[in-house]
Amino acid sequence: MTHLLLDLPPLSAERFASIEDRVARLLDTAQDVVIMQGEALLPLEGAIRATAGPGTTALNVITGPYGQTFGDWLRDCGATVIDLAVPFHTAVTAGQIREALAEHPEIDFVSLVHAEAATGNTNPVAEIGEVVRAHGALFYLDAVASVGAEPVLPDAWGVDLCVIGAQKAMGGPAGVSAVSVSERAWARMAANPRAPRRSYLSLLDWKERWIDGGRKALLHAPAQLEMLALEACVERIEAAGPDTVMARHAAAAAATRAGALALGGGLAPYVHDAAEAAPVATTLRAPSGTVAAELVARALAADPALVLAAGGGALAKEMIRVNHYGPEANPGAVRASLAALGAALADAGLTVDVAAALDAAERAWHGALRERIGEVTGA
Repeated sequence: MTHLLLDLPPLSAERFASIEDRVARLLDTAQDVVIMQGEALLPLEGAIRATAGPGTTALNVITGPYGQTFGDWLRDCGATVIDLAVPFHTAVTAGQIREALAEHPEIDFVSLVHAEAATGNTNPVAEIGEVVRAHGALFYLDAVASVGAEPVLPDAWGVDLCVIGAQKAMGGPAGVSAVSVSERAWARMAANPRAPRRSYLSLLDWKERWIDGGRKALLHAPAQLEMLALEACVERIEAAGPDTVMARHAAAAAATRAGALALGGGLAPYVHDAAEAAPVATTLRAPSGTVAAELVARALAADPALVLAAGGGALAKEMIRVNHYGPEANPGAVRASLAALGAALADAGLTVDVAAALDAAERAWHGALRERIGEVTGA
């Protein structure tokens, strides 16, 4: 039996390195980029365990569930952790970061999620990066959900460890991920006796056996199909242009938000301020007296292909997510989601106006695209 995905020649070290280089260009970074052979939780955890230990004092920013996970990992490493939590319907500000650093000058590590697809907010990393850089702390950023949907610029923002995954806005595979690593971060790892070694979590293994060796010999057999898929999705972004891909995500978010407000029935954006809403996915607050998970289940029963999901955990009662990312950042996915939510709300006895929602979404889509084109061209 032959198959397109079977019996492929082994992925060479040269091809692997070329894919890393393309990812580095996507991030506009001169830092080392390591592609790790697993979902993004692998470098997210590996980077923390490599750089944090009993002598670390970390400011852990919580704007969603992943921030909570990072705090758990940091504590498990023996670090002293100062949590800065903000309501999930908002974003953290550079001023709040500055105040926390001033109150705890011993902080030498800051962990932050750029965009929380789970809660629909996005944080102002450029402004925060200036504050962290002035303080001198190591800056760790989860950009898994944001890359492809909005700018991710580790060098310009002073990010020392920037983790990305391809499965959301990039429209690629979930089985591989990447992290850009600054020289400061490599030095922190080398000085950390608890940094993983000879381990699947180890970044130092990649540094010493891959990068320092001139990227000539891979540590182990790579996940070939996932690597080829990553190469393909980066190539697709390059061909379309990163600005075009990001503009589609911004337009999808604006259209979903405008459509939800026009739909009525008590549906409302979960993130109050549009400027703090992530372009990768839009979260909506279910109307009072309804259960978000039930509304989503009703919509999906009619069309399982919809890009709708209920919030995770306790948020399943109140939050609806419209996952308009990757190839689903298109007007059709937004329209279908709004129409299905309108039908589900109507079935629940609420008064909605689907036609008004679709009209508002279309106008917002085109308005957002014009605005983004103006930003790029300076017109």
